[in-house]
Amino acid sequence: MKRIVSLLLVLAMMLGTVCIANAEEVAAPHADCTLPADWAPFAENVTITVPVYDRSKAGYPAVDDNYWTKWIQSEFGDKWNITVKYIPIPRGDVMTKYSMLIAADETPTILMEYDYPKVAQWAADGAMTTLDLDAFKAVAPTYYQAMVDNNQLGYTDINGETYFVLSERAYYNTTYTYVTYCRMDWLRKVGYDHVPTSYAEYTDAINKIIEAGLTDTAPLGLGIPTAAYVANFGYRDVKVNEKEWAMHSSLGTPNLTWEPTKKMLKRLNAEYNQGWYSKEFDLSMNSSGASTDQQQTDFVNGKIFSYGGYMGSNVAWMNAFYENNPDAELAIVSSYQGVEEGVMDTPQFRSDNPFGMIVGFSSLATEDQLKAAWMLMEWMIQPEVLSVLENGIEGVTYTIDEATGLPAVIGDYMGEYMLNHNMNIDMTCLVHAVKKTGTIEQTIAGIAPQGLPVDFTDAMIANYYELKEIADAGNAYSDPIFACSIDSESEYSATLLSLYQVDYAKLIKCDPAEFDALYDELCKEFLDAGYQEIIDERLAAFEAGNCTKLPAGKAAE
Repeated sequence: MKRIVSLLLVLAMMLGTVCIANAEEVAAPHADCTLPADWAPFAENVTITVPVYDRSKAGYPAVDDNYWTKWIQSEFGDKWNITVKYIPIPRGDVMTKYSMLIAADETPTILMEYDYPKVAQWAADGAMTTLDLDAFKAVAPTYYQAMVDNNQLGYTDINGETYFVLSERAYYNTTYTYVTYCRMDWLRKVGYDHVPTSYAEYTDAINKIIEAGLTDTAPLGLGIPTAAYVANFGYRDVKVNEKEWAMHSSLGTPNLTWEPTKKMLKRLNAEYNQGWYSKEFDLSMNSSGASTDQQQTDFVNGKIFSYGGYMGSNVAWMNAFYENNPDAELAIVSSYQGVEEGVMDTPQFRSDNPFGMIVGFSSLATEDQLKAAWMLMEWMIQPEVLSVLENGIEGVTYTIDEATGLPAVIGDYMGEYMLNHNMNIDMTCLVHAVKKTGTIEQTIAGIAPQGLPVDFTDAMIANYYELKEIADAGNAYSDPIFACSIDSESEYSATLLSLYQVDYAKLIKCDPAEFDALYDELCKEFLDAGYQEIIDERLAAFEAGNCTKLPAGKAAE
């Protein structure tokens, strides 16, 4: 009883009032905050539906029914007579799930995605309602002001109509939350005391790993791409042809025919023919077309050199890696690893968009449902609410760091009150894309994996500053965003992704002497399958002024 009372007192001091159902339960945290004075409970209950990514992570609760969905209902929904229902959206098959919901007239009250082409398609298809930003501001003034402060109002319109509000993405031009690790112990065995910082070093290291027989498989992982994004930023000219960028740079459609993609595929072809990748890498798709992520499995089992992912306090594949390889040493891969004159002259990467989620609202929603959705967003963006949703319960899911006075999530807690993926980010993404805690160094400390034999906080901070150096030099930028719908992209993108997946395997596995001829042949088929219509329409939109521009100094003269 003394221990329980002590916990209650700590929670009361930190979070204000507390309630407890009985002496055997942990106190449910409250998050009292200041909200618009004219809010009042709805006279009749209003039900809203909110999407949440389902990542099918082993050991985690159902994303639509867990302690924190219930907490949102009790702390927010019950107070305002709103029922909040979460709708699972498979992370690897977003568009199919949304299409099914829209076709069944079950469009979620809130529609949201990180990728502009997807939300643009929903707007063009009539699934989203137009939006009165003044009305939104009256209900959600804090959220609206955050958009103003983050210079996001320019992204709210498409085809001359307002459809979207946008969540925050802090430090968006550094992609610091995604980290790739490599086997430093393997590097040491082949004579390296540092991770490779050029492609020449990288090639030497990988070939020596093969010669030394440090793995009984191919030393690197490769799989068929499951998304349209082509990671060819490093292969682009440092000064980019702006028309080509507008035509080809896209999250929504693979850009097979663009020269940077050819350079990327040609390098992969050379690496494959040196034995770097499994001869069966193209079989890493299951019958539904989703990746089985053989790379993650192989890395966890100690078979391949490197693997990367988004960081959080509990990264399951890193936990599993150290369980299987307790004597291994990991290091963070350098952004300079691929630098090779004439192929990748300097590190460049795709920065995130200057916003997180692009949020729209169902065209089937009533006025009360729209208001209720906006109320949820305004409530969730309050610091008191975010603190609870992203940290949980002191002494159970987090502790207070003595040095900083900030919450430190207990990464290996897997009980009833556990936070879902990356500290509930798939809920809080409605208001921001990543958890922020104080300075950038403190923010990184808050997402560094916990419970591992090694603390990677300092290495992740160093990685951030390496990325920042590249970004500050003007070599991190994003894709064009169009203020009009690109109808051909909606029509052909799925077909072109399927075609690209086949072409990707053919080009990587072919004889190097046959690469150029095969590439030309496949490009013609790709253009004829709809890509020519897409790049023509994108170029016309760019020339009509319906497109963002490259950052200052990035476009070729």
